[in-house]
Amino acid sequence: MPTVRCGDIDVYYERSGEGPRLLFLNGSGATLASSGLLIDLFRSRFDVVAHDQRGLGQTDVPPGPYTMAQYAADALALIDHVGWERCRVVGVSFGGMVAQEVAVTAPERVERLALACTSPGGSAGASYPLHELEHLAADERARRAVQLLDTRFDPAWLEVHPEDSALVKMMAGRTAGTKTADQVRGEREQLLARRDHDVGDRLGRITCPTLVAAGRYDGIAPLVNSQAIAARVPNAELRVYDGGHAFFAQDRRAIPDIIEFLAD
Repeated sequence: MPTVRCGDIDVYYERSGEGPRLLFLNGSGATLASSGLLIDLFRSRFDVVAHDQRGLGQTDVPPGPYTMAQYAADALALIDHVGWERCRVVGVSFGGMVAQEVAVTAPERVERLALACTSPGGSAGASYPLHELEHLAADERARRAVQLLDTRFDPAWLEVHPEDSALVKMMAGRTAGTKTADQVRGEREQLLARRDHDVGDRLGRITCPTLVAAGRYDGIAPLVNSQAIAARVPNAELRVYDGGHAFFAQDRRAIPDIIEFLAD
């Protein structure tokens, strides 16, 4: 089991694939185990390093609170460990927040940057406060989660769009099952750190080619937030896809576009 000491924690990571060096940063509550199919798409073209972020999966669950600076420091310590001075970075949702923090903290270490379904935070535009969902009744929480995944999704829409209905079931399955107290605590600490994400006034520090990819119907990281990132990162390119927060599973153009951008 490959682990590396990153500051105060042992971080579990995996490295596989061939090609340009790529750091993959996962979304809220996502682990290497739950996101293997997505990460595999990048492993087909890149030498990919990906890890369970602090509080999740097989990585340590230290006492909180956690900060976005810590998540970025973990990622930078990991690429130090594998001997990468520079690499390409792709971040999905929460991972996109971490990727932004990495890129504004150490811009000289990022060769190309792809940010998917994410937000700059603060006054520039924050993602939906997912930590507030735990206070809802189970039925209401499930209904709200579906609407946040894609703002078009209601019973009538899902009834006539079986592929979207299957996506909803797949996403719900990722969070199903019994969790340990540490798993619950780690996920909560991640969401609380996410709440304080704010890089809006620092995005001008990013110097590498940057792709901002967004879903037109994203209820978690609305399109306007991606537009705000693209407006603040010098020479960033914004691409909008037909889908919601998981647009890369809805619009077949998305993943090939992101891969081609990173491989350029």
